[in-house]
Amino acid sequence: MKPKLLDLFCGAGGASVGYARAGFEVEGVDNKPQPHYPFKFYQADALEFPLEGYDAYHASPPCQRYSRLSLVRGSGKRELHPDLVGTTREILTQTNRPFVIENVVGSPLIHPIRLCGLLFHLKVYRHRLFECNFTIFEIPHIKHPEVCPSA
Repeated sequence: MKPKLLDLFCGAGGASVGYARAGFEVEGVDNKPQPHYPFKFYQADALEFPLEGYDAYHASPPCQRYSRLSLVRGSGKRELHPDLVGTTREILTQTNRPFVIENVVGSPLIHPIRLCGLLFHLKVYRHRLFECNFTIFEIPHIKHPEVCPSA
């Protein structure tokens, strides 16, 4: 029997696919419709969704508050975007189950590791931070140019 993982703030399911490839039975929750989500999907508030019945959790709360891109594109008012990392951590800690919280560089994750899209054979230089409530070791980063070349 596969361990069951709940992906909070799942979006279209990119992380969910990775967990499924790793052997998890995955279900996802997002507040917006995700018609192409590849697994069982619930349209609901991720912070209000019942967490019982899962072996592990992944969460990717909105990153706009912490992203450098929000300063470039917008007015620079980060406070206009929700700050959900701390609340997400509190909720997941109460489950007493393994969890991972993913977000961007600049987010308030605790002792995160940094992973790049190249580590997963993706054609993007996309750095993300991962906070876990279990021991995990950072993989050496693959050197690459600062900017991804155009296709």
